[in-house]
Amino acid sequence: MDNKELYQKIDEIISAHSGEKPIVAILQDIQEEYRYLPRESFDYLSEKLGVSLAKIYSIATFYENFSLTPKGKYVIKICDGTACHVRKSIPILEALRKELGLTDGKNTTDDLMYTVETVSCLGACGLAPVLTVNDKVYPAMTPEKAVDLLSELK
Repeated sequence: MDNKELYQKIDEIISAHSGEKPIVAILQDIQEEYRYLPRESFDYLSEKLGVSLAKIYSIATFYENFSLTPKGKYVIKICDGTACHVRKSIPILEALRKELGLTDGKNTTDDLMYTVETVSCLGACGLAPVLTVNDKVYPAMTPEKAVDLLSELK
């Protein structure tokens, strides 16, 4: 990634916040643009916002929705809350990992097309087991339906 382009984009994001310096909102906008928070942005943000590097890093690592590593174009979140777990969400996770060549330690495909994660609850217990793709809910999933869904996303 070209730092000049990154810094230019950060300047645009900061100016879109009308002179205010809401760090969380700025980080959200950066992540929306790049699908993660590039580490190169932290020093620049610190300087531009007049905030310590430690504060920016602590915010970026405190909130679970922020990612310091690149995520795929399609972020698949598999619910492993109680209702989904008892209705067999883990075999869905295993099927997707197998299909995409992912492991417990590797959540994103090399081509940055897919990221597969588990979450504690998606709030759709009555539809269990559930997964989301970029926040779109897919209810009553099975391992087979999940693998078929990958084909639809391509």
